[in-house]
Amino acid sequence: GDDRAAWARGELFGGARAARTHGAALVHCPANFGPLRSRVPVVLTIHDLLAFRHPEYVPGAYARVLRTMIRLAAGVARRVVTVSGASRDDIVRLLGVPPGRIDITPLAGSARAPVGSGERPRPARRDDLLLAVGNRMPHKGFETLLDALARIAPDERATLVITGSHGDDPLAPIVERLGLGASVELRGWLSHDELDELYARATALVFPTRFEGFGLPPLEAMARGCPVIASDIPVVHEVAGDAAMYVDPADAEAMAEAIQTLQDSPLQRARMTEAGLQRAATFSWDATALATRAAFLRAPER
Repeated sequence: GDDRAAWARGELFGGARAARTHGAALVHCPANFGPLRSRVPVVLTIHDLLAFRHPEYVPGAYARVLRTMIRLAAGVARRVVTVSGASRDDIVRLLGVPPGRIDITPLAGSARAPVGSGERPRPARRDDLLLAVGNRMPHKGFETLLDALARIAPDERATLVITGSHGDDPLAPIVERLGLGASVELRGWLSHDELDELYARATALVFPTRFEGFGLPPLEAMARGCPVIASDIPVVHEVAGDAAMYVDPADAEAMAEAIQTLQDSPLQRARMTEAGLQRAATFSWDATALATRAAFLRAPER
């Protein structure tokens, strides 16, 4: 549910106690928090250190609580698992965890037809549509994306669909202020089928984030043959390699130019689709599982 306080209490006090009660050999804490102490070896997954790197994006008191809980959990854990080299470097620098105690387990983009199965995503009938996905936390960069869209002439402007809203969408007033009501669809959480349909129709996924621990949406898009315009930050390069078009996430004018360049070039879209499929094929959930298992096996070691 949404009771974060109850969940945090469970991570701090319940997990280690349950592990002792049931004779478990290992406790895996998959979401940044872990027990304050544990007789059973703990593996802690830290996805990112947003509250450390960019506390301005997290409410003040909550950021302080997050930093304290993550720091304590990292001190107890035998192994720390994270999803990218960028996050590993943050964990070493900001939490003081030795690099040898950290395992990197990159994520993967899942397509309905598994990449590498021999079955390619169906040839897409790309509509005049742009897609962006994610929650509404400030670092996701959607306000800059809307500013970029407003800089494109209305008769050249694609429809932008932004998914992932939960409750009253804070982007709605910005859409109204910029006069983009006819060009933007703000959508909530979608089913897998609905999201697949949008990926198949979109000219591009635009990923304007200013900070991530990994950056799964570009990988999901590439696995479906959808070109990607992404933020020019190190962790996204780590995920998308040379398959994406990169833009400064703070530069609305450059973002608008990138969108128009891709819209106007079917040949570039085709090249990016092929490069994206090849890039996505280098990631797999099997590899993620094997790397996680290896971390579990190392946990009893000191």
